[in-house]
Amino acid sequence: MDRAALASPAPTRLGALLREWRAARRLSQLDLALEANVSPRHLSCVETGKSQPSREMIARLADALDMPLRERNAMLVAAGFAPRYPETALATPELAQVRRAIEFILAQQEPYPAFVLNRHWDVLMANAAAMRVNGFVMHGRPSAHANMIRQIFDPADLRGAVDNWEEVAGDLIRHLHGEVAAAPSDDTARALLDEVLAYPGVPARWRLRDLDAAPTPLLTTVLRRDEHRLRFFSTITTFGTPRDVTLEELRIECCFPVDEATAALCQQLARESAG
Repeated sequence: MDRAALASPAPTRLGALLREWRAARRLSQLDLALEANVSPRHLSCVETGKSQPSREMIARLADALDMPLRERNAMLVAAGFAPRYPETALATPELAQVRRAIEFILAQQEPYPAFVLNRHWDVLMANAAAMRVNGFVMHGRPSAHANMIRQIFDPADLRGAVDNWEEVAGDLIRHLHGEVAAAPSDDTARALLDEVLAYPGVPARWRLRDLDAAPTPLLTTVLRRDEHRLRFFSTITTFGTPRDVTLEELRIECCFPVDEATAALCQQLARESAG
């Protein structure tokens, strides 16, 4: 039998999830029904709990809503099915090859910083260059947080070393607002947004999502220590067509020097560390 032995159907929860995701995607019932090739009446009955969808129908609805794997699992469980997509810890033997590939990318980025982040911006891995640069701009003090957004927003952490803090923090807030809107059931992302907005000196206007703000095509982060300025832009690498929740949510951020002075200082820090 296809249904999980311990899972019981929860059509009310399923209906709430569908309504949340339709709202996030700005789709009416009719829009979603047409996109998923189901009848509007059937979709309405699913949302109200009068009808129990099949796994196939849930898959079509999830495709139409462009839902990430974690949220697809949540939909299946809400409908009384077992989750389809595994969530494998990065440290397990099953992901050993993936971990080796990530370690290779981090090593190749030397002497410039690179990080591995999850969907909530927790730093899971970092190369030695990232440690050196952070240590340099923070005068050897360790970060108080293992989360990049908290590091940027906490006045006692990296925030004091970010020369263009309002530009960088504003870009992060736009991303975080977007993630909360795109995944309405992600309570952790919502809590993180509320937390960082409560830090001192955060503009009140950031509490509302700015739908008219154009995304920055290339954001430069400027770190400072005394007379030194390190200027980086970043690229994000993700895994294509993942079939595992962990892999879908991993992001590898590689930082590149904007100018020769930044490149030279990074190389100097690497030489000093090696010597």
